[in-house]
Amino acid sequence: MPERRRLVVNLRDQRPVWAIPPACVDEIRAALPEGWECVVVDAYADGTGDGRGAGGEALEAARGAEIYLGWGVPREIFLAAGDALRWAHSASAGVGGVLYAEMRESDVILTNSAGTHAEPIAETVLAMMLHFARGIDFAVRAQAERRWDKSPFDAADTPVRELADATVGLLGLGGIGRAVGRRASALGMRVVATRRSSAEGPPGVEVMTGEGALERMLAVSDYFVVTVPRTADTEGMIGARELSHLPRNAVLINVSRGDVVDEAALVEALRSGGLRGAGLDVFATEPLPAASPLWTLPNALLLPHVSGTSLRFWRRETDLIVANLRRYLSGEPLLNTVDKQAGY
Repeated sequence: MPERRRLVVNLRDQRPVWAIPPACVDEIRAALPEGWECVVVDAYADGTGDGRGAGGEALEAARGAEIYLGWGVPREIFLAAGDALRWAHSASAGVGGVLYAEMRESDVILTNSAGTHAEPIAETVLAMMLHFARGIDFAVRAQAERRWDKSPFDAADTPVRELADATVGLLGLGGIGRAVGRRASALGMRVVATRRSSAEGPPGVEVMTGEGALERMLAVSDYFVVTVPRTADTEGMIGARELSHLPRNAVLINVSRGDVVDEAALVEALRSGGLRGAGLDVFATEPLPAASPLWTLPNALLLPHVSGTSLRFWRRETDLIVANLRRYLSGEPLLNTVDKQAGY
């Protein structure tokens, strides 16, 4: 009797909202034809960051697997699967931790979940913009001190404004950037972005290209939103020089990866009053160390890397996996295939 082809599901994160529901596993299993087995790892996985770690049960399940679905693709898993592995999928959007030498040099198809997190992250970005635009930060501080304080709202130079008067600059036009752009355009905001690959942008987005495009975009961005993937090219991309191009009272929002923005330079810009504020969901070191000055800055809004949280994630993720499974079985190109050399 021929050996059955194997698909491994290692998506039982110990955080309940990120643990794959049994009904979703059933959908994946139902999409497999005769001759396949679906092995579900019962041990907890770690979906934080780009996914990490591989316990004994996961390693055993991966041996000889043709398809692996997990939070990231730990190197130990990749090596355990051996030559049988043909397709590896990460439920995370970022793949920086997956692009070890063996993965980059292999013929294994690598897919990620870019786009499945875009809608809730874009809503978080919008919430951060409104937090600063409408002076919610002033109200929250006053409430904590039981103060009835209208002075920041009544001042002649109040930073409280309407979003329709503002411009949002997008550093990154992937799924998250496009989702932010749609929402910003609907609110009457001007939306600008930079793009390496093409001057074409989605509806409502003005793309700036050529030499100095980033500086030109920064100069008009009342809200500067960082959504680029972490790669060797984007690490430390936004430092003191770039921050100095932003208008006074601009807001920086980072939902990408913490090391894309120079945190020390950002702290200085927030302290000096050069920026209205910063909304941060990602940090160079996570959890953010207790000694970080970001904790005590009144114009910093900090989230513990949760902007992608949504009960709807598994619907989108399962649809993506099942669609790709059907494509894989019929020999079609897969959705969300990662360019392993470019890093995204």
